[in-house]
Amino acid sequence: METTPGDDRLLPGRVRLALLATRKVEALMSARTAEPVASPGAGRQDWEPLPRRSDRQGRLRGRRPGSGSGPSGANPSGGKGRSAAEGRFPGKGRSGGGPSARARWGLRAASVLFPLALWAAVSTAGLVDPTFLPSPLAVLEAFAEMLGTGQLLDDTLASLGRVGAGFGLAVLISVPLGVAMGTSAVALALLEPVVGLLRYMPAAAFIPLLIIWLGLGEPSKIAILVLGVVFFNTLMVADAVRRVPGELGQAAATLGARRGEILRKVTWPYALPAVVDAARINAAAAWNFVVVAELIAAESGLGYRIVRAQRFLQTDKIFAVLIVIGVVGLLIDVALRVLRDRLGRWVV
Repeated sequence: METTPGDDRLLPGRVRLALLATRKVEALMSARTAEPVASPGAGRQDWEPLPRRSDRQGRLRGRRPGSGSGPSGANPSGGKGRSAAEGRFPGKGRSGGGPSARARWGLRAASVLFPLALWAAVSTAGLVDPTFLPSPLAVLEAFAEMLGTGQLLDDTLASLGRVGAGFGLAVLISVPLGVAMGTSAVALALLEPVVGLLRYMPAAAFIPLLIIWLGLGEPSKIAILVLGVVFFNTLMVADAVRRVPGELGQAAATLGARRGEILRKVTWPYALPAVVDAARINAAAAWNFVVVAELIAAESGLGYRIVRAQRFLQTDKIFAVLIVIGVVGLLIDVALRVLRDRLGRWVV
C-alpha cells in the first residue's frame, strides 16, 4: 500500500513507525550511492605509500630502498625473479637452505679423505714407528689377508649375531616399558626412579657379576648388551611417546575411540618414527658393547680379533678390524635411518 507523507497520520502507530524507518534507510542508501567511488590507486595524498618487502629489508640493513632488486624482484645482473634472500643465500632456492646436494657430497668426501691423507702423510714421513702407526697400505694388506682366510667374515658374523640377540632383546623390553611410562602417570612414577638410577651404572662394571652368574659363554655377553641399551632406550621411548600432541588423542576420543584404540591407532603410529630413531642411536651403543664383551673370554668376534692381534703387536690388523667395526656400524645406522623415513612419512 503506497501512501503520501500527508496520509501518515491516518495509519496505525506501528505501521507508521515501520514506514518512517523504511524511508530513512532508503534515504541513507541513496546518499551513499551518490558519493563518488575512489579509484583503486587513490588515497590520502599526505600519506607516503608503504614500501615493498625488499625495500623494507633494505632500510633495515641501512641501504637505499630497492637497491639490488627492481620492481619485479630482478637484480642488476639480470637474474629474473631472484629475491634478496636468494642473493644472500645462494642455496636457499634449490634445497631449502644450505649448500647444494653436490656440495654436501663433496664435504662428506672431504671429511673422509682428509684424515686418510693426513694419516698417509704422517706414516710416509716416518714421524711415527710403523709398529705403532702402520701405513694405510699395510692396513689394506692386513685386511685382504684376513678376508682371504675367512677370519674377518666369521668374526663379523659372530659379532652381528650377538648384537642382534642382545639389542633385539633390549628393544623388546624397553619399548613396552617406555610406552607405559609415556602414557601412564602411575607407570612413570613407578619406573622412572629405578630406570634413572640403573642407567648411570656402566654395563662394563657388571662383567664380573655376569661371569659369576652366567659363566663365560654367550649368555653373559648378550646380557652385557642388554644392560648397556635397555635403560637408555626405555627413557627415550617414553620421551617420544610423551611428545605426541594431546589434541590428537582428544579428537579421537571425541569421535568415540577408546583408550586402547587411541594408543594403537593414534599414539603409536605418531611416535613410531621417534622410537625407531631412538633404537638407531642406541644401536651404536650395542655395537660398542659387543666389542667390550668380546674382549673377555671370547673365541670369535671382532673384539676377540683385536685382543689376539694385540698379543703379537699386529697393529695393522687392529686398524683393519677397527675400520670394519666403523663401516658395519655406519651401515646399521643408514639402514635404521631408511626404516625411520619409511615409517614416518605421515609425520610432519
